[in-house]
Amino acid sequence: MSAGPPPAPLGPAALAAAAPGEAHEHVFLGASHGRNERRSWIVIGLTTGMMLAEIAAGHLFGSMALVADGWHMATHAAALLIAALAYRYARRHARDRRFTFGTGKLGDLAGFASAIVLALVALLIGWESLLRLRAPVPIDFAEAIAVALLGLGVNLASAWLLRDAPHHHGHGPGHDDHDDHDDDHHHGHHHGHRHGGDTNLRAAYLHVLADALTSVLAIAALLLGSLYGWLWPDPLMGLAGALVIARWSAGLIREAGGVLLDDLPAEARLPAAIREAVEDGEARITDLHVWQLGPGHHGAILSIAAAAPRPPSHDRRKLAHLPALSHVTIEVEPAAPRGG
Repeated sequence: MSAGPPPAPLGPAALAAAAPGEAHEHVFLGASHGRNERRSWIVIGLTTGMMLAEIAAGHLFGSMALVADGWHMATHAAALLIAALAYRYARRHARDRRFTFGTGKLGDLAGFASAIVLALVALLIGWESLLRLRAPVPIDFAEAIAVALLGLGVNLASAWLLRDAPHHHGHGPGHDDHDDHDDDHHHGHHHGHRHGGDTNLRAAYLHVLADALTSVLAIAALLLGSLYGWLWPDPLMGLAGALVIARWSAGLIREAGGVLLDDLPAEARLPAAIREAVEDGEARITDLHVWQLGPGHHGAILSIAAAAPRPPSHDRRKLAHLPALSHVTIEVEPAAPRGG
């Protein structure tokens, strides 16, 4: 039997019809998971071809900027491979029950690894540029500029492929926002807007963008050298690029690391929205945990103290307007008597 694409995750309507006690699925992949995986492989091919051309041309024409850009592309090709393999693994193991909350966060792990690679790239470029600044070598400017322009074109095409285009998410007919059965778990298939972006895609995009930056700086340095005969702008531009790339790496490490540690950004509005929806004069939330399950998917665990008995479905309905919630566990306990 040939292995086809994985079936779509169960939506709320299907879950509502499931028999009591039936296992729920935990498929929390991003809405554009397949698209991003395919485009990552295309960009790997483009990057690898241009990498070989730039390294060879840089050594042939004596341009440190081209050599740096070529080796920069080599490490980015490796990082892009990490991203593509992460997409594939997450897709193939999305229903593997060894992963308690699915494989949605695998992209964040890959993004964190890519950020480390990006930091190493910055160190490599900075070190090589310092060496070349100390001991300049002759450069064949015209040939080097031509190769750098070609590299920039490849980088821009790759960045276009990896851009995170906006999506409008919705469900087909028969998919309700929240199931109304009396089980204390809810598994929806919603996609968030502000938080929960695809860190894996962002990491791949930053790698390509770093390549484009290096190409732009190389072209600027080579143009100055060809006009005035200067050799120092070439390694100086390499240093400038290394600093910018290091800053991008630090931001990506913070972002991916925060997701891996279940750290919601301080400006995240989802916890406050949950409290606003649930708490009233009859009930209050005594314990709340919210974390990211995958791109556009969040989980929440609520402990609610209620003055009168109420089923979990009562509070799930109150959360139906929050599309970022894909997995909700609700515990309701009687509130302690006041003054008692």
